[in-house]
Formats: sequence, structure tokens, C-alpha cells
Amino acid sequence: MLPILKIIAAVLTLATGGLSLFAPLSTPGFTGLQPVGGRGISEIRSVLGGLFIALGIVPLVLGGNTYAMLGWGYLGIGAVRLVSIFVDLASIRSNWISLVVEIVFGIILVLP
Repeated sequence: MLPILKIIAAVLTLATGGLSLFAPLSTPGFTGLQPVGGRGISEIRSVLGGLFIALGIVPLVLGGNTYAMLGWGYLGIGAVRLVSIFVDLASIRSNWISLVVEIVFGIILVLP
């Protein structure tokens, strides 16, 4: 069951990247980021799109410890998000949902 959950986490990472790459104007709904002007759209396509696509594809292609690397990435994002929720007064529902997803994906992906 765990290998299937790891594949699902990688595929959802890839899907997040695909959505950001091909529909950057949809990102405010799930990230809060505003794609303002060409530069803002370019950042969303490249960082949220390109990076998340690569992060999702590599474990699917190479397998092994690359799933753990993705998991540590999610745990790092989650740790910083938790601090940010309090420091930046960003305690909103979508931030807490993202935090839960990051922690769950991170744990699933780092388990042997």
C-alpha cells in the first residue's frame, strides 16, 4: 500500500506543476499567489510549474531514494509554512490544508 501512496503523492505533485504551467491564472485559488503581468505569470509557470513537474517526475522515473528526497522537500515546506502561519499572521483555512498535505505527503514519502 505504501508504494502506491508514494506514487500518488508524486503524481499529485506532477499535476500541481502541470496546472501551474498550463493554467497559471488558476493558481490564486490554491496558492494565494497573484499572477500579475508577464513576470508574475512566468514565475508561476517556471517555479510552481517546472519545478513541481520535475519533482513529481523524477521519483516516478528513477524510484528508490528519490521518493524520500521529495518527502524531505515537502517536510521542509511544511516546517516553514507552520512558522509562517504564525509569524505572518496567515492562519487561514487554505494554509492549514496545505500544511496537512505537506506533512502527510512528507511522511508517506520518507518512510522506507
